[in-house]
Amino acid sequence: MILFGATGDLAHRMLFPSLYNLHKDGLLADSFTILGSGRTVMDDAAFRASIDEQLQKYLPPEQYAADVAESFLARIDYVAIDTAEDTSFASLKEKLGARTQKPLGVYLSTPPALFGPIIEGLNRAGLACGECRVALEKPIGQDLASSKQVNDIVGAAFSEERIFRVDHYLGKETVQNLLALRFANILFEPLWNANAIEHVEITVAETVGLEGRVSYYDGVGALKDMVQNHLLQLVALVAMEPPASYAAAAVRDEKVKVLRCLRPVTPESAKALTVKGQYASGAIGGAAVKGYDEELGADSATETFVAIKAFIDNWRWAGVPFYLRTGKRMRERKSEILIQFKRVPHDLFASRGAGLEPNTLIIRLQPEETIRMLVMAKRPGLDRDGVELQEVELDVALDAAYGNQRRRIAYERLLLDFVEGDQTLFVRRDEVEAAWTWIDSIHNAWTKTGQKPQSYTAGSWGPSASIALTERDGASWHD
Repeated sequence: MILFGATGDLAHRMLFPSLYNLHKDGLLADSFTILGSGRTVMDDAAFRASIDEQLQKYLPPEQYAADVAESFLARIDYVAIDTAEDTSFASLKEKLGARTQKPLGVYLSTPPALFGPIIEGLNRAGLACGECRVALEKPIGQDLASSKQVNDIVGAAFSEERIFRVDHYLGKETVQNLLALRFANILFEPLWNANAIEHVEITVAETVGLEGRVSYYDGVGALKDMVQNHLLQLVALVAMEPPASYAAAAVRDEKVKVLRCLRPVTPESAKALTVKGQYASGAIGGAAVKGYDEELGADSATETFVAIKAFIDNWRWAGVPFYLRTGKRMRERKSEILIQFKRVPHDLFASRGAGLEPNTLIIRLQPEETIRMLVMAKRPGLDRDGVELQEVELDVALDAAYGNQRRRIAYERLLLDFVEGDQTLFVRRDEVEAAWTWIDSIHNAWTKTGQKPQSYTAGSWGPSASIALTERDGASWHD
């Protein structure tokens, strides 16, 4: 594996710890090696020492073992690369040596602007072979037109079955469990449609602000940074039709159908269907934090919060609103999917004074991974004054159910699949472009109507207009 961006934050926090764990578990072949590259000039020993330091920083103490780290680091070499210089790619090829006779996996953990130069440099150096594969971190472009340009450049060197577009949410156990929940249990799928479901909520909330991403985030915003990839991938998994098999092509065929059915947002509907916000100063966890403009050091119209009422115009989901919400500097960090079922058609307990609540399924992705079902049950008692019902939880906490198994980093699953060539949990070109088509409709509608971000206090759940987005329909966000 050639890892571009090997000195970056993602490589330190996620990629090398994940590769270490795969090595520790014996899941990497003895012949598997890693060639890290970055702009910093250093020798192999210095790079290995830096990776060892990061492993000790980011791995839980009980997972790090010096002898395991030593054998893992022996797999790693380093070469400095200037992507604008062909001589750098010649040095890369020289460093690889006889390894160029074997299939290569190229992992681009770099800013998207470097995708093109790196791919073209690899191509000129003869390192984009027919048996080689490439993994790309998001974002793939900034709109439909630029995503097509990136995909054309990558596609000129690698065939589609060799391209692995990464969305790390797809590596999370609970996201994969969503497929198992739907398609391995007869209980849910007959009710998984507009006949039984009132609405769906998907929230990805962060407590962090810019966190060193100033140069990337400003001008991009929450719509393109989060909705286009993470949230729409969750929408696709919730709403997809049952695939014929758990094979990459079958699963991704059904996901792209959903994305193509998303109702475009128009200038006329944008105000009613979307809310954009930007955090002002406030408090997170009892500590004062600056507003976005103050943190940025300049006035900006970039949104840090988006709420959308989306519709999927197909037979299964006709008329069911999908409420999507994501933001920075929110009250708490959480990612979850809520499936709100409809009320029972006839309340037979009404004459006994009991109140019924509709069933709710909550799939929490982070910080903890749980699946909870809220159902009605009778409170114990003699019922002389009427039947008393209450909601009770059927809770499947993955940490409790599988407490004897280590909780894996999402990137472990994705890196192993990349090494083994399984594309099921990666994003196909037509998925990316279908998602950008819908996102562009929202962005264009905002531009044409001059829709500005509404201010919200850091540490809150976003602008008040996002509450109204759901409450107009008699629903409410699950806070």
